[in-house]
Amino acid sequence: MTDVALPYLTPRFADPAITALPLHVVAADELDAIRVQLGAEAGGWLHATGFKGDLGEVRLLPASGGGLAGAVVGYGTAKARRRMRFGLARAVAGLPAGAWRIEGALSQAEREEAALGWLLTHYRFGRYRKPVSEDAALLICPEGVDAARMIAMARAEFLTRDLINTPAQDMGPGELEAAFVALGGRFGARVAVVRGDDLLTEGFPMVHAVGRASPRAPRIMELRWGKAGPLLTLVGKGVCFDTGGLNLKPSSGMNLMKKDMGGAATVMGLAQMIMELGLPLRLRVIVPAVENVVSGNALKPKDILTSRKGLTVEVNDTDAEGRLVLGDALAWAGEEPCDVLVSMATLTGAARVAVGPDLAPYYSDDAGIVAALEAGAVAGFDPVWRLPFHDAYEAVIEPGIADLDNAPGFGFAGSITAALFLRRFADHPRYVHFDIYGHTPSDAPGRPKGGVGQGARAMICGLPAMLGL
Repeated sequence: MTDVALPYLTPRFADPAITALPLHVVAADELDAIRVQLGAEAGGWLHATGFKGDLGEVRLLPASGGGLAGAVVGYGTAKARRRMRFGLARAVAGLPAGAWRIEGALSQAEREEAALGWLLTHYRFGRYRKPVSEDAALLICPEGVDAARMIAMARAEFLTRDLINTPAQDMGPGELEAAFVALGGRFGARVAVVRGDDLLTEGFPMVHAVGRASPRAPRIMELRWGKAGPLLTLVGKGVCFDTGGLNLKPSSGMNLMKKDMGGAATVMGLAQMIMELGLPLRLRVIVPAVENVVSGNALKPKDILTSRKGLTVEVNDTDAEGRLVLGDALAWAGEEPCDVLVSMATLTGAARVAVGPDLAPYYSDDAGIVAALEAGAVAGFDPVWRLPFHDAYEAVIEPGIADLDNAPGFGFAGSITAALFLRRFADHPRYVHFDIYGHTPSDAPGRPKGGVGQGARAMICGLPAMLGL
């Protein structure tokens, strides 16, 4: 079982009571002003070293006697800032360990972005390496920024990343359950789990069908927290490894499949934020956890499954398993009225073709939810993009021999048809589905290569408007 004391590192700000060195933030068009402000010696040093004020560019400022007087970091141009989220956090790599305070006329949103980006930059996945030194350049939380909220966001992101980055050998259904139970335990939540063949007697046949081939038993997990307020239900895809089943993926297609539980990891991070911040709501989290592997009793192409909801599904591709396990989970979620129902899943390659790895596409027919999410994405520095539940494609997911087709041979709009499939099981007017990637393909400010959460901060920032909190 995995170490459930996650995350492995804890994000933190510098103690505001200690002396901190100044970090002067200067845009590319403010170079002359900063040289004058710093004085002839420091201003001359910037000029002599060719400082241009590019986004994240750092120059240390020497003090008389060989010490360090502070540093200057470039804020680039408005265009550069639009193109690079958390760009100011690039400064962290160029600063020595110690406490730093931001100096400069930043807006409230810019201070919050700087604070959150700085915290996220300190993430390291160190489970399989020598202990990572926690000596780093720490930021004094900028004035007017809610330090506890920023830390809660970063801590949740660290949890999500740790879960996704852990390989399947140490993050199977049982280990994901252990992390899920531990999360509930930290906040006094109630957790229930149904495992193995009990899934059949308890009414989760599609979860069982996908996971039965693995010696690591499939399961479905539920967490409940809060006693008053609107009910928010979160459902996360927990496919701990996806070989494709009998429709086996090529080796290149399996290389990132440890991240196929990214939906579960992301809703767990979102749940942690909600509970840590004490939002006035009731929370229900459902995670179906399986491995999609090959053995003699594996799910077969053209099998027809009868779901928890009673809808029959023709399995035309065993590699389209995520929507099957989510179907049972969403049906269960819908049996109890809730105010908003959300699913998150690393569901389709089509979503990546549509919007790439950095955007989290989502689906919703509710104008209020859409407005709240769009505002939340800006406030949480967590970009999302709305795709349509296009009703004209409904017929595509109806194979004729059964109610639904898990992998229609349409050849187009794969993310949309998958979302329409899930909507049949959710059957809720305020349903939101995220088709996320859960992975950063190359290092970026605040987002090292590897697992990443998507959509969770947009949700946490949008929840007050979404639920009337």
